[in-house]
Amino acid sequence: MIEKLSFIIPELILFIATCMVMVTGQWPVRAIRQFTPWIAAVALVAAGMIATMTPSDPNALFPNMIPYAKFIIAFVGLILLVNLTGTVDRELEDDVDKGKPFLPLRSTGAEFYAFFLFSMTGLMLTASADDLIWLFLALELTSLPTYIMVAISTHKNASREAAVKYFFLGALGAAIFLYGFALIYGAAGSTNLMQIAEHFAHNDLGTLGLAGILLSLMGMSFKIAAIPMHFYTPDVYQGAASPVSAMLAFVPKTAGFLAIIAIVSTVGWNEFGRLPTTVESVIWIMACITMFVGNTLALLQNSVKRMLAYSSIAHSGYMLVGVLAGPGHAGAPFYRNGIAAILFYLLCYGVMTIGVFAVLGAIEKKDREGNPQEADDIEDLRGLCKTHPILGWTVVICALSMLGFPPLLGFVGKLGLFAAGVSAKQIPIVIVLGINSAIAAVYYLRLVAVAYLDKGDRPLQTVELSPYMSRRFAGACSAIGVIALLVIAQPLVDAALSAAKFNGPDRIEHHQADTEHSDEHASAILNNEE
Repeated sequence: MIEKLSFIIPELILFIATCMVMVTGQWPVRAIRQFTPWIAAVALVAAGMIATMTPSDPNALFPNMIPYAKFIIAFVGLILLVNLTGTVDRELEDDVDKGKPFLPLRSTGAEFYAFFLFSMTGLMLTASADDLIWLFLALELTSLPTYIMVAISTHKNASREAAVKYFFLGALGAAIFLYGFALIYGAAGSTNLMQIAEHFAHNDLGTLGLAGILLSLMGMSFKIAAIPMHFYTPDVYQGAASPVSAMLAFVPKTAGFLAIIAIVSTVGWNEFGRLPTTVESVIWIMACITMFVGNTLALLQNSVKRMLAYSSIAHSGYMLVGVLAGPGHAGAPFYRNGIAAILFYLLCYGVMTIGVFAVLGAIEKKDREGNPQEADDIEDLRGLCKTHPILGWTVVICALSMLGFPPLLGFVGKLGLFAAGVSAKQIPIVIVLGINSAIAAVYYLRLVAVAYLDKGDRPLQTVELSPYMSRRFAGACSAIGVIALLVIAQPLVDAALSAAKFNGPDRIEHHQADTEHSDEHASAILNNEE
């Protein structure tokens, strides 16, 4: 295991930062407490830089996955961190401003930032995982902190209710995919992913192995908010504070897809780019229903958070098309590589979805008691381009990008999924993807129209800016990123393509060897009969 240390230096940096923020977040001196997010930011920057220098792992199914995956995790994590500022301890710090003493027992800032860094550490460990045990621990380290972050993100009962729903369904999902991992181990006799892939390449998948793969996919559908484990998504997104909802949209989903890619690659794609029939059928059905359920229910929402939650479900369906397409043949270009399309789309989705959540966190309105609360109703965004141009145009640009409107970043990401699906001759699911993109246009354009136009059936809602400028800055960074990343889209695409280089065992030669062995065996039987 000592050789693995070179692959987890970014995680070690984040762990050291986690220990530091647990101390500074409870410090009696306010200046030191306010320095806590900067410690996390420096750690993410350092982890991202070190990740780009991480060597390839020749023993992994995807040898070049680690540098690319960890870089985009650190990059998007930095925007998430800027957006998270001010989520907790707002009332406590207001009391300190009024001359009251700082009470560490009332403070949750240290835990909040520590849990954020723990979750980012787990996400990076997921990218490094080459073993079922490692993968399970990394997935749980990614998810467990988010349960607490949802609960403490607001003082309302809605966030606690959301956290309970999230936790119990998360525990169910973890139990299911852990049982699946156990069955895979029973079928292959190893927990190492490369050894499992070699076993399945030289032996029949069998009932035990097939059950393990399918149960693992079902359990990990919770991470990506896909059918059949999607039920928690709208309630949790609405109950949590907007910055935490933005985190939930990217972090667990990225961990889930990295895990799904790892598990599916153990059974591999044949010479025609197809998965085993049963596995392919299950993923096909999951992708199809996930897209339709997400987009159809998003049409019915007036809550922007719930709309984005169902949108998140639909985007998981889109990316499952990349899983069906697979990595293509050796040396396949980007438009023929579904895994590269997923990796690039995760970056696109992370950047553009944070923008809308950042806007929701950046504007407030008064509740019945006169206390400030985050905006959530779609009418709260009406005329935002006129009243608060930066926030309004952030909504417009990010919503159009999520729609896949050219020439924004989301268009490039979605085009990769379309092209990979067509190249893999998965035409029916590509048609479903096209239909659902058209359905999604209805509610995305509704967001654009509400923010751009200042006339409607109801009067303009009175909204105020949040005192935390960092959220406006995070939204602006997302909007700028949607446009600016187009300039370096080709290097990012090339990096995703390199990360998706598949190093699995050769199944074609084995298939031919099996055929020859079967022919020899059949000839021997015939000779004996004669």
